[in-house]
Amino acid sequence: MSLFLLISCSSDAESEIIDPVDTEETADATDDEPAAPEPESTPEPDTNTETATNVVEAYGQLSVSGSKIVDENNNPIQLRGMSLFWSQWMGHYYTTGTVNWLHADWNATVVRAAMGIEDADGYISNPATEKAKVFAVIDAAIDAGIYVIVDWHSHHAEDHIPEAKAFFAEVAQKYGDQPNIIYETYNEPLDVSWTGVLKPYHETIIAEIRKYDPDNLIICGTRTWSQRVDEVVGHEINDANVAYTLHYYAATHKQELRDIAQIALNNNLAIFVTEYGVTEASGNGYIDEASANTWWNYLDDHKISWCNWSIADKDESAAALTSGASGSGNWAESELTVSGKLVRSELLAKNPTY
Repeated sequence: MSLFLLISCSSDAESEIIDPVDTEETADATDDEPAAPEPESTPEPDTNTETATNVVEAYGQLSVSGSKIVDENNNPIQLRGMSLFWSQWMGHYYTTGTVNWLHADWNATVVRAAMGIEDADGYISNPATEKAKVFAVIDAAIDAGIYVIVDWHSHHAEDHIPEAKAFFAEVAQKYGDQPNIIYETYNEPLDVSWTGVLKPYHETIIAEIRKYDPDNLIICGTRTWSQRVDEVVGHEINDANVAYTLHYYAATHKQELRDIAQIALNNNLAIFVTEYGVTEASGNGYIDEASANTWWNYLDDHKISWCNWSIADKDESAAALTSGASGSGNWAESELTVSGKLVRSELLAKNPTY
């Protein structure tokens, strides 16, 4: 890959277990041989789906109850969908056509708008342009009746607090009355303190959101590429409707990361996997289907919602689309990568249909 591509189309994947140099370098898998796939678990059916015409009508206002995200009737639910790639580099997929196709053909119940912040051409440099892309995705998701994660896609969000406050205040004022909206205040922090840096950052942004939106779900990134959800235990954010971010890549992260997740769940913390791949932690390398299935079963067993990384036609294993796939959706199967086909099959098999 050229240096330009490494700079301008960086993957959003990394690992704590492997000491990261930067977000573009390839990480080796922790296990040389993939484990045998576990028997597939069958998720319990979600409620209210028989008479609803879309998932938001079925679930309504989401909230947190213990370690679960629940619907308006306090029933645990699980969303499954797709994350878009960094907005400044794959903005041609921030369209109504893409969102509608993910809803209609992939059966996605959630889509994630990953607005790039400080990297080249991101929000800090071009706020109006990047914000317009995110608003287009939000509007399309509302019209389609699916949930949408509004993601401040940064590795250094603590350096841009005024900008984050202004952005989330605007989103909350514009869309806070819509149950579709989920806020993700910080995508992937690096190796910074939860108590000293991240918790105060999240609390500052949440306070701004809550001025205008008292009840929509907020997801908070955790230390070291959003893996250390265990460090939140005993230092929770004082907001009743907060979940914590867990990211993984199936060919790199295995039982050791599920053990970390389990600590959080055992301590009544809700988790949302806003990004994962079936690849190595670089977003490239080999696809570990056995580990992907183990992870999917674990998420199903605990009703943990997820978004796969990513809707992009970048030349990397985690991209769901082949080069040149249209920004308006309507993708033929031949335009899906191995990862795209695997994840689409999982969505079609397990998500409710409307």
